[in-house]
Amino acid sequence: MTQAAPTGGLLRWQRARIAEIRTETPRVKRIVLMPSQPFHHFAGQHVDIRLTAPDGYRAQRSYSIASAPETTGAIELAIERLEDGEVSPFFHEVAEVGDEIEIRGPIGGYFIWTTAEGGPTLLIAGGSGVVPLVSMIRHHAAQASPSAMLLLYSARTRAEILFRDELLSLDRQDGGFRLIFAITRDGTDRRTGHIGRIDAAIIRDALDRLPEPPKQAFVCGSNAFVTAVTDLLVDDAVPPQIIRTERYGG
Repeated sequence: MTQAAPTGGLLRWQRARIAEIRTETPRVKRIVLMPSQPFHHFAGQHVDIRLTAPDGYRAQRSYSIASAPETTGAIELAIERLEDGEVSPFFHEVAEVGDEIEIRGPIGGYFIWTTAEGGPTLLIAGGSGVVPLVSMIRHHAAQASPSAMLLLYSARTRAEILFRDELLSLDRQDGGFRLIFAITRDGTDRRTGHIGRIDAAIIRDALDRLPEPPKQAFVCGSNAFVTAVTDLLVDDAVPPQIIRTERYGG
């Protein structure tokens, strides 16, 4: 059974200072926030962010947490710029280090993973859906978990892979984490990836690289991505009850 998630700040807004802004890809900024009150989360949870304009208008958006639970005093997010978004353009065009915003969380008790759950664990991400899975991977590494964990990550191009250097570094280490890329619009090397969208053959390759069938599978991405991948997993005899999903957008 999944351990209950911390909910102490679930309904309480607090101020958080922007401590760092970094460009991850042309469309994604990595944002480090310093909450004004203690903040503890599980890998896979998210926060709400609320912005208030001078005229009192408020905009709110949920973002997954990328930082590991072992990180104290800071929260790392990866925010993709959406052309019609109300919150993401602020972080890409307006926000500066030292600015304060409002946050609420951590939120979520279903799409989380702890080392106590063991493995093997299969993680499948599409685009920015990798963010909560990165928190799980970092938690796995911070605890030196011996259980097998594999990430299958679909991105349009190599330039759009989030946390690329960190993921490749963890894959090269003699630990339990392994990495597969599925790049849909340009080539990639065969050691860590495939060319094209995730299909039945790629799912089978990922499952074959685990030492035994997964104990749990996490899938995060757009609605269409999650639906397609979940169907492929079930078609390959992965029990539906071990699959946890998180969706964003339309």
